[in-house]
Amino acid sequence: MGKSDRGYLLAIDQGTTGTTVLVIDEQLVVRGQHTQDFPQIFPQPGWVEHDPEAIIHSVEVAIAQALAAAGVAGSTVAAIGITNQRETTVLWDRATGRAVHNAIVWQCRRTADRCAVLKAAGHEALFKARTGLVLDPYFSGTKVAWLLDHVPDARTRAARGELAFGTIDSFLVARLTGGAVHVTDVSNASRTLLMDLETLAWDPTLADLLTVPLAVLPTIRSSAEVYGKTRGFKGLPDGIPIAGMAGDQQAALFGQACFAPGEAKCTYGTGAFLLMNTGERPVFSQNGLLTTVAWQVGGHVTYALEGSAFIAGAAVQWLRDGLGLIQHASEIEGLAAQVPDTGGVYFVPALTGLGAPYWRPEARGVIHGLTRGTTAAHLARATLEGIAFQNQDVLAAMQRDLGHPLTTLKVDGGAAANGLLMQIQADLLGVEIVRPAMLQTTALGAALLAGLGSGYFSDLEAVRAAWRADATFQRTADPADVAERLAGWHRVVAHA
Repeated sequence: MGKSDRGYLLAIDQGTTGTTVLVIDEQLVVRGQHTQDFPQIFPQPGWVEHDPEAIIHSVEVAIAQALAAAGVAGSTVAAIGITNQRETTVLWDRATGRAVHNAIVWQCRRTADRCAVLKAAGHEALFKARTGLVLDPYFSGTKVAWLLDHVPDARTRAARGELAFGTIDSFLVARLTGGAVHVTDVSNASRTLLMDLETLAWDPTLADLLTVPLAVLPTIRSSAEVYGKTRGFKGLPDGIPIAGMAGDQQAALFGQACFAPGEAKCTYGTGAFLLMNTGERPVFSQNGLLTTVAWQVGGHVTYALEGSAFIAGAAVQWLRDGLGLIQHASEIEGLAAQVPDTGGVYFVPALTGLGAPYWRPEARGVIHGLTRGTTAAHLARATLEGIAFQNQDVLAAMQRDLGHPLTTLKVDGGAAANGLLMQIQADLLGVEIVRPAMLQTTALGAALLAGLGSGYFSDLEAVRAAWRADATFQRTADPADVAERLAGWHRVVAHA
């Protein structure tokens, strides 16, 4: 391996099912990487948890293995960037750094009743106006309230300043710095139902409505600055600056070099997430989308519109783990390609409710149109179509909000490697799909932010120069056939 004179950037991409660490040099070449999975916990239907110590262990292992793959020592790391599953919520003891309960994962629906009560009381308009979000159990505000209500003595201890709340970025920084730092960045804070989009500060009125004491909240910082330095973290020397931080979807937008208003990307991970850069002012959706902070760099704030489908790659995992139709997720493309169409089968993958633009947490998955002629290949293809149909709904809403059509969509994430899925997506959307040479744009975004925050990079030109396309996909299907399939999808999704 060639040595970087300036050292390396270490990107920690802490995701829903595993942690990926990349070692990246100054030319933005990945020198080493490793993904370490960890178990999911399902205490009851609709509930999803993680063991925070399992997350920390996955980070330690992934760092060690990525450095080993790069053939470099931890002492060569110039800066660390963090990107993370965003709404997953941790409450921990400030003195020990250990969580007082399992993390409540973004997919978890346990606070649906709490959200319904807040809606019934007429508060949704206020939350949307100040945060750009809808009252849904997806977001972390009601999750931390649940922890405070259900962990013994948690509210008392929180009032005494003994407990800290954070999304995974906050928890990782606290542990990486030996408990010295309790921060989050604006992109993660904008996903809590607690931050005012205009002031970029915690909103006392919303915190009061959610019964979340301000004392447990982290300090909100920009997405590219030095938050603290490593101290006592296994596998890393002390003193490495942690200098970049963004929620995973915002980091992917950054890593895709979507720096101009109107540029958009879709990340295909456990869920599917479409984000569009809307510039320096928030655009509030009339079509069920979220308004969010994309990033804050160098004093400038960039906003985005977002639509998310809770289940994308997770639907393929369900075919593998729940039904046993495939042994490995990568096999779905070959299986689905065995048939020219789904044979009339539709699969609505609402396995944990429906996200944008429907926002129906009570929705459940539907497989429609089964016959004696239906095969595993038809179901595999219907799964890929279901993922793509959800994204089509989100993009249609996005275009209505903006008042003009999108011409290009950049894609990334693990499932973006599936050429059949990308072709199905291009056929449904009728826009060009562009896949970059580097699919790990989430981790790349974190590394770039750390590079900017630490002074490793002086500006965004390095990002623009490094980004390049690997493949493009254009519509090849008959528009009339696409319209017929879309109409069928909308009939079926109404019954999910």
